[in-house]
Amino acid sequence: MRSALLAGLALTLLAAGAQAQLAVSANDNKLVLVNGVPSVVQKPAPDTVALIDLGAKPPSLIRHLQVPTSVVGPPLSVALTPDESLLLVTSSARLDPQAPGRLVPDKRLTVVALKANPLAMVELEAGLGAAGVSVSRDGRLALVANRNEGTVSVFRIQGTAVSKVATVAVAGPESGLAHVAIAPDGRSALATREGDHTISLLAIDGEKVTYTGRDFGAGLKPYGIVIAPDGRHAVVANLGLGRGDNDTVGLIDLTMRPPRVVETYTVGQTPEGIALSPDGRLLAVVTMNGSNKPKDSPFYAPAGRVVLLRLHRDRLQLVSAAPVGAWAQGVAFSADGRTVVVQSMAERSLAVFAIGGDLELRDTGQRIPLQGGGAALRTAERPLR
Repeated sequence: MRSALLAGLALTLLAAGAQAQLAVSANDNKLVLVNGVPSVVQKPAPDTVALIDLGAKPPSLIRHLQVPTSVVGPPLSVALTPDESLLLVTSSARLDPQAPGRLVPDKRLTVVALKANPLAMVELEAGLGAAGVSVSRDGRLALVANRNEGTVSVFRIQGTAVSKVATVAVAGPESGLAHVAIAPDGRSALATREGDHTISLLAIDGEKVTYTGRDFGAGLKPYGIVIAPDGRHAVVANLGLGRGDNDTVGLIDLTMRPPRVVETYTVGQTPEGIALSPDGRLLAVVTMNGSNKPKDSPFYAPAGRVVLLRLHRDRLQLVSAAPVGAWAQGVAFSADGRTVVVQSMAERSLAVFAIGGDLELRDTGQRIPLQGGGAALRTAERPLR
């Protein structure tokens, strides 16, 4: 029956063809928020990944798959190859089989061949606390940030085959290496280290990835990071200390030698999700906005917030903002840059926003239900033209 279901899903995806744009939402069933405290669920349902057709008007759910994942880490623990044929999902934490009700670091990287018939899954091993994952725009390389090791796992992609080729030491386990973003030309990458407030520059030569020794700071606890399609800039979300203060995103100029932070912009409490539009002109940042605090906290708010910024003349400019669900996580743009979807762990759904000609965010009212709390959200990064 499982094979038949996977075969049916593969045919559905193949039939969608070029008209579909996939967005993938990794959904964690192991943690819930109880009055501001993340709490482990006893005997949870399996984690899932939702496949969303973001090219449809309105966006629509294609199917859920059972895939292990985790909300521990930035909401970038899922990635697609540029042709949307492979799905990569990390699991930074799992239930401790020896102590129910406790999470322990995990190493799993699940690879799903979406266009195989029947659809196929394989589990590989990254490093301890495998979190943020990225795929190069040529679809030949994947990098995984290992939070509990301070390392980056390097994977070769050949067709539907994915294999681990190296582990690169960047810093110690205390660095909390959270995510790694690959530059569009595939020659460098940026790794965020929330534990010691550092961003590290990596060099890439084919499958050889090396730590350059260039470290710099953008703010408190750099977490999610994205690189513009033209490779000129990167933007990092600085998670902050979670003490009720407004936190920031940092703009990094990659044309300078060496690269450095040139501007910071205040976005609100606890920026989690971060994404650039396909043309690189708009930046969406999702903040928890105090929605993850206890209700008696002076910093509590009932809803998260999505902030839309414009990258204009090497500066970030506020365009608009809108409320989103509580304990908000990932965010993604449609290929035309006119639709934005935002996850809510608490509400177990994706909220759909439209961007008008005036760049104003408009909540369409549509909610796409998720089988689990939305923990990470991505679309494919296309090859450069």
